[in-house]
Amino acid sequence: MSGFQGTILSFVAVALEIYSYLMIAYVLLSWLPGARDSFIGQMLARLVEPYLAPFRKLIPPIGGMIDISPIVAFFAFKFVTIGILTVLGWIL
Repeated sequence: MSGFQGTILSFVAVALEIYSYLMIAYVLLSWLPGARDSFIGQMLARLVEPYLAPFRKLIPPIGGMIDISPIVAFFAFKFVTIGILTVLGWIL
C-alpha cells in the first residue's frame, strides 16, 4: 500500500475511533446529573444522538430505567468500522 492510500486509511480509522470515544463520553455524561445540559453535553448530543436514536427506537429500556441501546449501538459501530476499514483496504 502506497503512502497516500495508507494515509487515507489511517485518517478514516482515526476518525471512526474518535467517534467511538465521543459515544462513550456521551453515555458517561448520562451518569452525571445535569451534565448533558452543559455546552459539552449539548455538543456531544448533536454529534452522537443521530446515530443512537434508531437504536433507542428499536430497544426499549429494561425495567423502564436501564437503557442498553448505546451498548448495542457501540458494538454495531465497531462491526461497521471493521467492515469500512476492510473494504477501504481492498479498494486502496
